[in-house]
Amino acid sequence: MYMQELEPVAGSLGLSALVAALPLVIVLVLLGGVRMKAHLAGLTGLLAAALVAWLAYGMPLDQTVSSAAQGAVFGLFPILWIVVNALWVYRMTVRTRHFDILRRSFGRLSDDPRIQALVVAFCFGALLEALAGFGAPVAICSVMLVALGFEPVRAAVVALVANTAPVAFGAMGTPVVTLAQVTGLPLEDVASVVGRQTPLLALVVPLVLVGLVDGRRGLRETWVPAVVCGIAFAVAQFAASNYISAQLADIGAALAGAAALVAVPQARRPAAEPVRASVLTGARSEELDEDDARADVVRAYAPYALIVAVFSVAQIPAVKDWLAKATQTYDWPFLNVVDADGNAVGGNVFTWPIVSTGGTLVLLAGVATAAVIGVHARVAVKEWLATVHELRFAILTVTSVLALAYVMNLSGQAATIGHFVAAAGAGLAFLSPVLGWFGVAVSGSDTSANALFGALQVTAARESGLSPELLAAANSSGGVLGKMISPQNLTIACAAVGLAGREGDLLRKVLPWSVALLLVMCLIVVGQSSPVLDWMLP
Repeated sequence: MYMQELEPVAGSLGLSALVAALPLVIVLVLLGGVRMKAHLAGLTGLLAAALVAWLAYGMPLDQTVSSAAQGAVFGLFPILWIVVNALWVYRMTVRTRHFDILRRSFGRLSDDPRIQALVVAFCFGALLEALAGFGAPVAICSVMLVALGFEPVRAAVVALVANTAPVAFGAMGTPVVTLAQVTGLPLEDVASVVGRQTPLLALVVPLVLVGLVDGRRGLRETWVPAVVCGIAFAVAQFAASNYISAQLADIGAALAGAAALVAVPQARRPAAEPVRASVLTGARSEELDEDDARADVVRAYAPYALIVAVFSVAQIPAVKDWLAKATQTYDWPFLNVVDADGNAVGGNVFTWPIVSTGGTLVLLAGVATAAVIGVHARVAVKEWLATVHELRFAILTVTSVLALAYVMNLSGQAATIGHFVAAAGAGLAFLSPVLGWFGVAVSGSDTSANALFGALQVTAARESGLSPELLAAANSSGGVLGKMISPQNLTIACAAVGLAGREGDLLRKVLPWSVALLLVMCLIVVGQSSPVLDWMLP
C-alpha cells in the first residue's frame, strides 16, 4: 500500500509544492518557450512526474509505472476512441465529396458575409467541434470562409474567435469527461456547472464575430440575427448539458443556432453591395455556383443527422440501461493507493464502458454513414486506418499527458499543489479560470488542461471552502478562451489559409479578445462563488 503524503520534501508544504510543480513547469516551458513538439514535451513531462513521484514522494516504482499506464489507457479509451471515429466520419465525407456539397449548401443560405460567418464559423464550427475538435473546426471553417470570398487573415481570425463556446463539450464531451475522471467528481455535476458558464460566452461571441467581419456597421445591421443565434445556442447548450447529455450539448447547440438564423428574416436578406465589396476582399470560389441534386444534399447532411439520432436513442432510459450492462470494472493491477487520510483513491479501480461510451456510438453512426453515402467497406476500413495514422502524434500527446496527470494525481503531487494554491483564499475563484486558460494556451487542448489542473483545482477548492464542482468547471470554461491563442491553433489556421509564418499577426488580432472574454469568465466565476450569482449553480 502507498499512502500519499502532502509534505514529503523537508516537511515543508511550500518546498513540496515547488518540487511537485516541476513536471508541469517543464511541459509548459518546453511547449511555450522551447517550442518543442507537443508529444515530446508530454513524454518529457511524464518522465519528470515519474521521477518526482518515485524519488521525492516515495511512491514505489511499480505503482508509479502502473498509474502512468492507467492514464495512458484512459487516454486511448474513451478519449482518443471518440476523436478517431469522429474524424473518420469526416474523412469519408471528404473522400466522397459530400463535404463539398455541404459547403455549397451553406453558401446558398445567405450572401451576406456577416451571416455566413455566423453559419460557418459559429454554428458549423461548433458542430465540427462537437464531433472532432482538436483543431479541425479552425482548419475547415477557415478554408470554407476563404472559398466564400473572405480575405485570409479575416477568415482565420473569425474561425479562431468562433472556436470558444463549444470547446468544453467538444469531441463528444471529451474535456468534461476527462475532467470528471481526473477529479473523481460525477460527470453530470461537472457538465451541469460548465453548462451554466460557457453558454454566457455564446451570447457574446456572435456579436464579436459580426463586429470582426464588418465593424460597427456589422453590429448595427446584423445584431438581431447575432443575438438570436447566440440565445438559441446558449439555451440549447445549457439544456443539453444539464438535462440530457454532455455528449450532445454542442450538437444540439449548433443545430439550434443554425435553425434560429434561418428563421430570422434579416439573415436571409441580400447583403448591400458596399458591404460585400468592403468585406469580401478575397477571391470567391467558382465551385460555389455548381448545382447539387436534392438527394446529394440530403446525403451530405446525413452523417450529422445519424450521429444525433444514435446519441439520442442511446439516451432513452431503457436503452441507456441496456448499454450500461456492458460496462466492465477492473481492479487495476500493481496499484494500491490511499490518500493522506487513509481512504482508497479512485485510481485503484478502472471502469471500461465498452458500448455506452461516445466513441462506440460514433463508430456505429460511422458505419451507417458509410452505407448512406456509398463508401465500400474496404475503403471505410482504409480511411479509418488513415485517420489513426494522421492522428499518431496527437495520440502520443494525449496518452502521455494523461499518464502524467495520473502519476501526479495518484502520487499526491496534485494534492500538494492544491493545498498550497488554496492559500489564495477568495482570490482562488478569480484565478481558477486563468489557470485553465493558461493550460489551453500552452497545450492547445482543453482536455489536456483539464487533465493537468483538474485535480489541483478540486483540492484547492476543498481546502479554501469553495465548491469543487465550480472550480473544476471554471478550469474548463476558462480554458476554452485560451484556444484561440494556442500556438497549435494559430499554426493550423495559418496553414489552412496559406499564411504560413504569420502566426504573430493572428495572435495580435485575437489576443485582446481572448483576454477580454477571460476577464468576463473570471467575473462570472467570482459571482457564482458568492451570493451574487450562486443561484445559477445547481
